[in-house]
Amino acid sequence: MSTLEHVTTSTFDEMVLKSTTPVLVDFWAEWCGPCRAVGPILEEISNEHGDKIKIVKLNTDEESAIAIKYGITSIPTLNVFVNGEVVKSIIGARPKPALLKELDSFI
Repeated sequence: MSTLEHVTTSTFDEMVLKSTTPVLVDFWAEWCGPCRAVGPILEEISNEHGDKIKIVKLNTDEESAIAIKYGITSIPTLNVFVNGEVVKSIIGARPKPALLKELDSFI
């Protein structure tokens, strides 16, 4: 079971858009194999770099309005938000070294 926080329509603004630190939102779904594969990697990154970047999960089946708003058509999609804006989008599962390289300017 994931230890990462889950965001919903009611918590998205406060936890993501108003955050003073960069936030990586993992757009995922329970049935998505690659999503389940990347989950533990994101937990490791959160444990190692949680002071610099916050990582949260958003279930696209349960919170489809947010997924539609951000044009999520493929999962997993990892969007990095800074000051309420998407500044980076990573589509598809990646191994930890590749994700760290993608996130190096935030961590």
